[in-house]
Amino acid sequence: MDTFRIVELFQKKYGKQPRLFKAPGRVNLIGEHTDYNDGFVMPMAIDRWTIVAGTPREDSKVNVTSITLDKSVSFDLNKPGEPKRGEWYDYVEGVAQALLKSGATLRGADFIIDSNIPIGAGLSSSASIEVAIGFAFLVLSNLPIDRIKLALAGQNAEHNYVGMNCGIMDQFISTLGKKNHALLIDCRSLDYKTIKLELSDFLFVICDTRVKHKLSSSEYNIRRQECEKGVKILRKILPNIKALRDVTFSEFNCHANILPVNVQKRCKHVIQENLRTVQAAEAFSKGHLGMLKELMAASHRSLRDDYQVSCKELDVLVDLASFQNGVTGSRMTGGGFGGCTINLVNKSNVQEFKASICKEYFAQTQINPEIHVCEPSDGACEII
Repeated sequence: MDTFRIVELFQKKYGKQPRLFKAPGRVNLIGEHTDYNDGFVMPMAIDRWTIVAGTPREDSKVNVTSITLDKSVSFDLNKPGEPKRGEWYDYVEGVAQALLKSGATLRGADFIIDSNIPIGAGLSSSASIEVAIGFAFLVLSNLPIDRIKLALAGQNAEHNYVGMNCGIMDQFISTLGKKNHALLIDCRSLDYKTIKLELSDFLFVICDTRVKHKLSSSEYNIRRQECEKGVKILRKILPNIKALRDVTFSEFNCHANILPVNVQKRCKHVIQENLRTVQAAEAFSKGHLGMLKELMAASHRSLRDDYQVSCKELDVLVDLASFQNGVTGSRMTGGGFGGCTINLVNKSNVQEFKASICKEYFAQTQINPEIHVCEPSDGACEII
């Protein structure tokens, strides 16, 4: 992105020299819909960003302009607006209010926001906005950065201002991402381990379906409720469990028959996906490509058949990738019902892969996909 243009626009609008902050989007390599079940996930931050230009104010007023949306809004930190308005600035005000409730003393600020993360593609554009704005608020208020508390503030904004009962993964990786690494995150304890991506001959290629089906938000919350229902039923037999994370696959097999059919499917996915994620962390760190391919394929099948959050367009992209030269793994990534697939592609085959996928996906869907070659990047920071 053109940071000079952002600075120029800021100076023209506010007459001041801003400080610049950025936070990345993310792609989840494996571990889907496990985060809100206290499970394991393995995302990486990507080199696509939300950038925030900002200066502090002497009052409690906040002015925000989005270049991407060509919209502006003002609000007062001391007079919280109604939550869940369905507006883009719910993410901004939601983070500010979450930080205030955690004890932070924030100053008002003037902001301009820009982003090159596709909206609605499942690459966490919303978490990137939350983290970038939260980071900017803290720095401009001369407050220390606690990255885990910042991630939790972003999640709080999603829950209470946006109305999405998401897990912690997206905000966590946007704050704590590390270049050339993924993170294996324990979503219960928030402990994490950096996973070196020992894949010098391969690139991460994200294919955007360019569709987002309307039921995505409502179905996401329904899936969460189904998982909670499964825990409630299984707890009658396994009283010590707190979440699906605590159920072994052998225990699930013994007691699955007491669960309603759909709840059984959701629980099966989560329990197996946790196992796959831990196995994939080892496979990535050791460069075991054959194992990665199997784990990613199994993850997609489970999301399609058991968790039922895939869609025609995602399945087409994964099927097409399976026939391409140099592909070592492909699966849907993100919440589902549209969005993106993540593909591990040999560097020498990337151009061939892109051309073939574009041609064949259009032939089957009449949609031109967007394809992004991404690198694992660092988390939120100030741009000096």
